[in-house]
Amino acid sequence: MSKKIAIGGDHAGYEYKEKLIKSLENLGYEVKDFGPGSNASVDYPDYVHPLCTALEKGEFEQGILICGSGNGVAITANKHQGIRAALCWNEDLAALARQHNDANILALPARFITFELAEKLAEIFLTTDFEGGRHATRVNKIACS
Repeated sequence: MSKKIAIGGDHAGYEYKEKLIKSLENLGYEVKDFGPGSNASVDYPDYVHPLCTALEKGEFEQGILICGSGNGVAITANKHQGIRAALCWNEDLAALARQHNDANILALPARFITFELAEKLAEIFLTTDFEGGRHATRVNKIACS
């Protein structure tokens, strides 16, 4: 069975999202598109909240969110207790987000990286394992009660 990935964002991330869906499907991932459906201006929380809720419910293993800077989608996603969204713009950050932080959502800044880099960051993020150990102790302290 293929790994289930949720993807979404806003109008600034639309083109990357569409291309990334195809790339991920070609790698064997099952991808659910949470929108938007065009590059017309939208409000990213309308797409981020449903994606995060589905991830928290266990419907997807990981998620990718894309907007212009990556900040808006990451900030919104991190309002959810079960989400650890990491804004990444280079390969080391994508690997460390998984290895040390057990991030479950990759946030990408479409206006600041090439599509080729976005594709590489997604690949790294989705194939890198959490190291656990001392990092698990820290990650377990993130959630508020």
